[in-house]
Amino acid sequence: MAEAIAEARKAEALGEVPIGAVIVRNGEIIGRGYNLRETTMDSTAHAEMVAIREASAAMNSWRLLECTLYVTLEPCPMCAGAIVQSRVPLTVYGTPDPKAGCAGTLMNLLEEPRFNHQTEVISGIMQAECAGLLTSFFRRLRQERLQKKVREE
Repeated sequence: MAEAIAEARKAEALGEVPIGAVIVRNGEIIGRGYNLRETTMDSTAHAEMVAIREASAAMNSWRLLECTLYVTLEPCPMCAGAIVQSRVPLTVYGTPDPKAGCAGTLMNLLEEPRFNHQTEVISGIMQAECAGLLTSFFRRLRQERLQKKVREE
């Protein structure tokens, strides 16, 4: 999870929401990603999606069997779907997402028994640090917007 947090810090340095992900196979990171939605103007450029693409290229396969995905924030519906479709057997996330979490908070698409593949979920790993990244980012963003508004008045 520390590596996923390092990826999240890369997003934060770009002014992106600090979310990071890594995919590990046999103890080796084969995919890394961080949020790039604003930078790329691509709504699918979530950390998990970027990491899945990189891991798939590294394995020369869309099936990410024997892999573990670590992500700082609970996956959204799109990412949960991509995780299931990629056949990732284990997803580990840091902090829940009360607005879009689909690994147990709003629903659990990863362990949905009606799908042809399920992904085991472990949550709460380094939760305080993962949540803290997001909290401080959005606090800073609100402060910057308030300061801008004051300057304009």
